[in-house]
Amino acid sequence: MNQPPSNESRPGEKVIVVVGSLNTDFVVTLDSFPQPGETVLGETFEQFPGGKGLNQAVASSRLGANVAMIGAVGNDPFGDALLSTLTTEAISSHVDKISDSSTGIALIEVAASGDNKIIVVSGANSMLTEERVESSLRKIATHQQIGLVLTQGEVPVAATHKALSVAKELGAITILNPAPIRDFPSSIFPLVDYLIPNELEARELVELEGNSFNSMLDFVELASSIVNLGVGTAIITRGEKGAVWSTATASGQAAAFRIVPVDSVAAGDAFCGGLAVALNEGQPLNEALRWASAAGAIAATRAGAVTSLPQRSEVEGLLT
Repeated sequence: MNQPPSNESRPGEKVIVVVGSLNTDFVVTLDSFPQPGETVLGETFEQFPGGKGLNQAVASSRLGANVAMIGAVGNDPFGDALLSTLTTEAISSHVDKISDSSTGIALIEVAASGDNKIIVVSGANSMLTEERVESSLRKIATHQQIGLVLTQGEVPVAATHKALSVAKELGAITILNPAPIRDFPSSIFPLVDYLIPNELEARELVELEGNSFNSMLDFVELASSIVNLGVGTAIITRGEKGAVWSTATASGQAAAFRIVPVDSVAAGDAFCGGLAVALNEGQPLNEALRWASAAGAIAATRAGAVTSLPQRSEVEGLLT
């Protein structure tokens, strides 16, 4: 369906480095989620390449960026298939094959409403080390200027922390998509230029899970609380309600595009990829958020993770 871009390195182009997970997604569609103890009949079953790291790397590449990926897979057919996906999507691979581990997997349920539930078994992703992350980043930096480093929560926190620390040392923009929420040390937040949680993750970050949030202003206040952790800009994604953002001196919101959702599995990853590409190209935050929202909206209209991620021409078409 989607054709990969031609992403041969161009002179002066800053590379986006994604440090994160690679999984094989096993996706079941069904009318509605089962209750505890209930058995329901599913409708379809499919297998896709996925993992938040891979999804965000593919999203960035399809949107026209020069992308490199750091991660780990198992020494099994699933790992081989994911490495093949990187090649197909014109992504430079710095992905280790771990001989004594399985490739990460995700079990995904998608309801008719487009909502999803996901269980991740980390496998080789949990074996990505600080040393490997640092050596890979420095190796990439000897050949190209790293413009942005994009991280998530599906690899060890220590590896993510090291990625952000080295990125700052190299002068790169840093993004952390804290999904799933981990036990992030307080020292990680000052290393983050853009932190992108969804509504639930944002509440967990500031330990406000039980509070009632209804209005846009409630979430702007929540974003401001996240900024107080030390991050540069907090962006809370809210699905069909768009996104809100806050810095130490300003705040605002970004509207969502009207769509009929089919599968929201990779919509957040498309959002992160869109934001990364726009920021890496030097676009201001308001324009970068429009790019991110458009990429996420298109992804939500299609089934699957990697298979749902849009091309640059599609995003540009929605924005015009």
